[in-house]
Amino acid sequence: MPNIRKIVKKIIPTELFKSVEPYGHLAEAMAANVRYGFPSRDMHIIGVTGTNGKTTSSFMIHRMLVEAGIDTGLMTTVAYGVNNDIKPQIAHMTTASAPLLQKRLREFKDQGVKWVVLETTSHALAQHRVWGIPYEIAVMTNITHEHLDYHGSFENYVAAKLELFKITNKNGRKFGIVNAEDPSADKFMSTTKRGVSYGVKKGDLRATDVKLEADGCRYVAKIDKDSYDIHCNIPGEFNVFNSLAAVAVGRELGLDKEQIEHGINALDGVEGRMSVVNEGQKFKVIIDFAHTPDSFEKLLSDLRESTKGKLITVFGSAGRRDESKRAIQGKIAGRYSDEVILTEEDDRDVDGLEILEQIASGAKKSGKVKDKDMFLILDREEAIGFAMTRASSEHDTVILLGKGHEKTIERADGTYPWNEMAAAQVALQTKLKITSKKPKTKSK
Repeated sequence: MPNIRKIVKKIIPTELFKSVEPYGHLAEAMAANVRYGFPSRDMHIIGVTGTNGKTTSSFMIHRMLVEAGIDTGLMTTVAYGVNNDIKPQIAHMTTASAPLLQKRLREFKDQGVKWVVLETTSHALAQHRVWGIPYEIAVMTNITHEHLDYHGSFENYVAAKLELFKITNKNGRKFGIVNAEDPSADKFMSTTKRGVSYGVKKGDLRATDVKLEADGCRYVAKIDKDSYDIHCNIPGEFNVFNSLAAVAVGRELGLDKEQIEHGINALDGVEGRMSVVNEGQKFKVIIDFAHTPDSFEKLLSDLRESTKGKLITVFGSAGRRDESKRAIQGKIAGRYSDEVILTEEDDRDVDGLEILEQIASGAKKSGKVKDKDMFLILDREEAIGFAMTRASSEHDTVILLGKGHEKTIERADGTYPWNEMAAAQVALQTKLKITSKKPKTKSK
């Protein structure tokens, strides 16, 4: 079916393909449900949607349930599996194709799984790829500028996300969990039959006494007369929000205070989400999947505040994806970073240098000057190596954005293996090796 879809996509006009494509996915989803015996029936599905934070929130919820002794399946951008048997996700797609999705749900069910945490995208909802799945708890992390190339408008994007809550209203608990500080919060809460909102400044469930630390965050979550002492091992204020969503799920499922607190603290990290690279270098190197204006704003503002030395940011923008965000992200990165290094990020069949120039136009508006504190290096491996040479002080931070956990990189001539962590490690080892060979100058 995927190969047939590619052939059809080349034959008919783009707009016509977009209008008929969802029906093809719907037929595929129906067939897959029949083939695998409607595996999600009698299972409890927790759907997590949003522009940013879906994967981390999903991992937190999954770990909390597993630690509480509940057999739980997980499907996200990064990985999938049951309980502690979690396997890496190779494909770029967040929500799997309908046949693969139903196949994995069948495998989960055969292992006796009753609960599944399923990261669910706007594409999957708009294309009916999740048809037949009885979501009964829906989580919205946030809705910001992303995927407008596909949805056409922000309103359509929001409408696609709302479908998750409409499906949830028909099944089981009919429970929605919404980020109260998101501009679209009221739309989601009004769509939800039963629900709870969360946030720092407002919401039913609120984080108080927030302490942001280099290796995580601590806060007290309060709702009604209940309070929870939360320690999250992933840094950044955005992970206060992600963990609050998990607290809300735990409460709805009847987990006690200790189970919720322990469950969130039990997650050490998520691959490609604020992952630290340490090869013995003086400065800090971090890898994150951030690839939207909102995630750039939140992550880089946090890093700017915690970085006393230079903040060096490496990133690109995917080809055949939302072009309008490129200059915006360039401007944000330029504002918070001392240096920006622009590079490839799945250019596909789009001119990579053209993408870099689009990003650079935004960075220039923040005062960045080409070849002084803004560098355009198309080859990502070369760009990462160069970034390491620009840092030296123990107070410096290098942040690599956009690829995170992904294991491939898409170029005009094909798809190649990629590992951001390995690339960073090699670059650091090379830097340290060169540094160690430098002759020491003798004092006169």
